[in-house]
Amino acid sequence: MLRGNIVDIFNETIQFGNLTVIDNRISEIQILGEEKTDFPYLLPGFIDSHVHIESSMLVPSEFARLAVLHGTVATISDPHEIANVCGLAGVEYMINNGKTVPFKFHFGAPSCVPATRFETSGAEIDADGVKILLENPDIFYLSEMMNFPGVLNADEEVIQKIAAAKSVNKPVDGHAPGLMGDDAANYIAAGISTDHECFTAAEALNKLQHGMKILIREGSAAKNFDALIHLLHDHQDTMMFCSDDKHPDSLAASHINALCARAIAKGLPLFKVLKAACINPVLHYNMKVGLLRVGDPADFIVVNNLTQFDVLQTYIDGTLVADKGQSLINADTAVIINQFDCTEKNNSAFVYPYQGEKEIPVIEALDGQLITNKLSAIPKVVNDKIVSDPSNDLIKIVVVNRYHDAPVAISFIKNTGILKGAIASSVAHDSHNIVGIGVDDESLCKAINLIIGCKGGISAVNDSEEILLPLPVAGLMSNKNAFEVAEAYTSIDQFVKENLGSTLSAPFMTLSFMALLVIPHLKLSDKGLFDGDRFSFVD
Repeated sequence: MLRGNIVDIFNETIQFGNLTVIDNRISEIQILGEEKTDFPYLLPGFIDSHVHIESSMLVPSEFARLAVLHGTVATISDPHEIANVCGLAGVEYMINNGKTVPFKFHFGAPSCVPATRFETSGAEIDADGVKILLENPDIFYLSEMMNFPGVLNADEEVIQKIAAAKSVNKPVDGHAPGLMGDDAANYIAAGISTDHECFTAAEALNKLQHGMKILIREGSAAKNFDALIHLLHDHQDTMMFCSDDKHPDSLAASHINALCARAIAKGLPLFKVLKAACINPVLHYNMKVGLLRVGDPADFIVVNNLTQFDVLQTYIDGTLVADKGQSLINADTAVIINQFDCTEKNNSAFVYPYQGEKEIPVIEALDGQLITNKLSAIPKVVNDKIVSDPSNDLIKIVVVNRYHDAPVAISFIKNTGILKGAIASSVAHDSHNIVGIGVDDESLCKAINLIIGCKGGISAVNDSEEILLPLPVAGLMSNKNAFEVAEAYTSIDQFVKENLGSTLSAPFMTLSFMALLVIPHLKLSDKGLFDGDRFSFVD
């Protein structure tokens, strides 16, 4: 039996009482009187309503070890990243690994594998494959439908995938950055129920008014909380919180609990905030998660107060999984699954020949956003080669096909702040080829070859040092302890900022989205520079 202030979100009451758990379920809630502020608070656990577990660089079992420290009891998890590398086998891997620990992962059927035909991925999941996944009771929804042009143009394969979800009464997640007006209305009318890509209040409000549910995203790279949170006041039943992509150091620090604290600090009413954090995802996705009612699974948390939400304890199915800052989840070392088949490169692979260009197209990275700007710049030419110009914050970006040997795609990027050396990563949404940026070809080659040598990871180099965090599971995740990975990531992140000069808040997370073609405006795939507005390659 636990004693404390019982937070009833449905009835919007806080009362002092006892909570009894028998056989993993809440058997009794006994109300003893009014709220007593010298006692802790019991409330439903937090839900991340859209997250790619792979972006934490942790397998699901290790992700859980960190998440429960912050009161997260369940996730809506899109295994899109590993699916683009390993196909259906990757999705099964995530489900099976997640079942090894007491945490409630709710995986979706990836809808866009590959995300586009303008890049090389490791697998394809067609409409038949999606239908097979959706018939699995461990699959709860159709993952984000990024091909919104396909929806609007009634592409047969896209429509079949949406129809497959409807036939088994499972929701369809959306992904339509910047879509508004009639296009948004038609996209929603096709059966798309959510979107986590809104980066302005006007866009989010427009979609809410058309009946779509909006997820307020605050991840390691994309940060939309401040732009959208005030909408929660009038739309508390149709909004949720999510991280989308969260690196291990960030997950070690906080999760959905921090968004609740920030919302309260901005003056949002408590129960509206808790609806978004605890209730709305469970109802929308029909999650197997308790909501602090008699008869529910005993999934709940104990917090010190309802302003900071510092988590004292986390319970899942009545089992204490986190206590006073200590994770009580034990995870076995994960097996390795991967697809990585390219050979090491030499410096000449990264040469950009000068052919008389007066200007070159340039990607401008935007800190805290997935979108980029499309710029042009006068190239710096040395010995008939276009080279990086770090003094003007303009350096080379490359994408290397990881699935087979192919010519390297090369362009230029601005606003990274990097003054020397290079960084590289095999986490490169969505096909997860190798992406790198650097001030010279030798450094780029070193950073890329470090990744190739261990078949996945993130790397950083300068003239005298090389740092590598291996990610052997699909080239996306470590099979090591979550706390060790978080510490290693913190070290390499700090190295890039302090030794290479990056001014980005999350250099590797930002880098990972520079190959994400479905987000405007200018990106680089392994096949070339891509204009996200025209949805075609740049000449």
